[in-house]
Amino acid sequence: MTFKKDLKLLAKPYYWVNIFMSLSYMAAKKTPGLCHYLFANKEEMCEFGGRETEILFFLAIIVMIRSRKTGSVTMINYLTSSFIYTKVANLILWSIADVLYGVIFLIAFVVLAMVVPEPTYKGPEHVTYFRNAQSFEEELTRDKRVTWIICFYTAWNPSCVNFASIFSQISSEYHLENLRFGKIDVGRFPESARKYNINDGSLSRQLPTVILFKQAKEVDRRPSYDSKGKITKFYFSYDNLVAGIGLNSLYKECVENPIKVAKKTAVEKKTE
Repeated sequence: MTFKKDLKLLAKPYYWVNIFMSLSYMAAKKTPGLCHYLFANKEEMCEFGGRETEILFFLAIIVMIRSRKTGSVTMINYLTSSFIYTKVANLILWSIADVLYGVIFLIAFVVLAMVVPEPTYKGPEHVTYFRNAQSFEEELTRDKRVTWIICFYTAWNPSCVNFASIFSQISSEYHLENLRFGKIDVGRFPESARKYNINDGSLSRQLPTVILFKQAKEVDRRPSYDSKGKITKFYFSYDNLVAGIGLNSLYKECVENPIKVAKKTAVEKKTE
């Protein structure tokens, strides 16, 4: 995702409302007049006290650690992954300053979460939904010139639900005749989960799993395994998946090597 696209996303209410909520306490503390009004009974009206400084320092550490673990790679990713922590920290800070301020912030927190949800992709998609494991295997091997990107998911898993719109958007932007996208519900067809070594349990860290197939063989997947055979944490954002499986270079490769349709002979044309 380009910086220009990031800026377009930032113009949406969800982001600037959450940025305001995340910076509300610090802004109030450093705004002349407002800090004197809100914190009139405090010894350090417009300065951060020792406890406040500790909370803000701890918040910065948590945001950095969580952002690294989730694999955030863009400004939007960093913001989205940090919003919950910054807002909780602000709730604590407002509550320390005054319990009433904390209650007001909490109400605003809940109301805005319902009124201004995180924007999701609602455009077209190019996704093949496989209705059984057999049709999936048949399509995978039917034409080995086609590269497939398959999402293994379950309908009940929150991470799968959140990733659905992202996968649809990627399929719309990268679909080609020889680069296709598909989904199979391993909750309904557990045999596919077993075949590709995907844990479909309620505590699974492999839902969703996206596997890249070339010539009907698996060549990459997310989340992947480390050298010790353990599942590596993967944050399923648009940018992370595109970068994780090298989708831009894969798309370029498929564009440069299209599926060539054999020309029909004169005899074949007459028989049609």
